Amino acid sequence: MSRGRFITLEGGEGAGKSTQVRHLASWLAERGIETVTTREPGGSPGAEAIRALLVSGETDRWDAVTETMLHFAARRDHLRVTVLPALERGAWVISDRFADSTRAYQGIVQGAGKDVVERLYDLAVGDLRPDLTLVLDLPVATGLARAAERGGENRYERMGAAFHERLRTAFLEIAAAEPERCVVVDADGPLDAISGRIAAAVSERLL
Repeated sequence: MSRGRFITLEGGEGAGKSTQVRHLASWLAERGIETVTTREPGGSPGAEAIRALLVSGETDRWDAVTETMLHFAARRDHLRVTVLPALERGAWVISDRFADSTRAYQGIVQGAGKDVVERLYDLAVGDLRPDLTLVLDLPVATGLARAAERGGENRYERMGAAFHERLRTAFLEIAAAEPERCVVVDADGPLDAISGRIAAAVSERLL
């Protein structure tokens, strides 16, 4: 059996990643493709326990390097327990966030640095790369307003508009550096329109 495909959705807070993960999974299922949906940080029992440390508490709870290490500890368990077994049996895995979030949040905006992130990537992840990364992009004010509407504001959402403006720029820089892997999707507007843009990108790149 051939290996499954690994699709990641990235972007700032309130970009609609969780909703679009579900829509994409349904769209692929209609085409006879088994999918596994997951998220980071999280996606396995061990990684969910680490997630609780990352998304709660004060905004300055961790320094950038410590926070990066926590994300990669969660990521390694997520890969070992959830992602790799699904890919090996031929399922397509769709993840709400993966390593580009660590590159953007901790590596670029919080200042851990590219070298720290990539060294930890090599150690914790190895050779695995997403087959396709969809970067959901929208104005920061729109994203933060959406995030506020859903309630339960997490630690990252409290980091301020300037932080999130830098974050948006960081994701766009990552996408521009790897156009063979990344597609920037306009995430402003009706949900069905955004889902259609995502389906078109998946069709073009993977089907």
